[in-house]
Amino acid sequence: MPTVHGASAPLSNAPSRHAAHCSTCALQHYCLPQGLSSEDVNALQKVIVNARTIKRGETLFHVGDTFDTLYAVRSGSLKTVVSAANGNGREQVMGLHLGGDALGLEAFDTGLHACHAVALEDSSVCLIPHVHFERACRETSALQRRLLQLLSREIVRKSTQTLILGTLRADERVAALLLDLSARLKHRGYAGNEFNLRLTRDDMGSFLGITLETVSRTLSRFQAMGLIDANGKLIQILDFDGLRAI
Repeated sequence: MPTVHGASAPLSNAPSRHAAHCSTCALQHYCLPQGLSSEDVNALQKVIVNARTIKRGETLFHVGDTFDTLYAVRSGSLKTVVSAANGNGREQVMGLHLGGDALGLEAFDTGLHACHAVALEDSSVCLIPHVHFERACRETSALQRRLLQLLSREIVRKSTQTLILGTLRADERVAALLLDLSARLKHRGYAGNEFNLRLTRDDMGSFLGITLETVSRTLSRFQAMGLIDANGKLIQILDFDGLRAI
């Protein structure tokens, strides 16, 4: 699996990188903390080194890589995965990250990344050197609050996933994933009733703790019930109330 991680590469010469400007980003209302003045935004833009393009299937960072950079998804989507402890080569999908989401927060504890981050489509991420971000947090209270908010969001998201895996039936898990993705896209200003599901059916099964066959059967049943229309990766939710009632 190709990777784009590599702290030793000269940032200024990499063709896949370009300037990142928070003030003109379509996701600034979601990504930036509330209460930042124009001076704070300018200071934050100086912390962000640039944006980097990641091709579909490329790995942004691997398990065990040194933590020196925080990432914010600027466009596209990525999944985070961990390998099975028994070394059988199987991977567990741990999260789906959309525009405005942060990547790399799990590495604050040990200074090493605890998962792989893989692009599900051609995407771009903003690069925020950890040492610069720490200094900016000390100087700007709004950024401190934003970091705590991001960490809290990850805790809530992992707790919700644990609840889903531990208490819901297979069809309830699939419905919950579709509704969650719809809500997250709508919160970012996109259509919540029709979207491309970038996770493969196998990825969905891994994330939800069910088999690929169960995912496919469940989506087909939802379609037969008139809850969704699934055409390849394109998902259209036709009956939100019905999906919530599963």
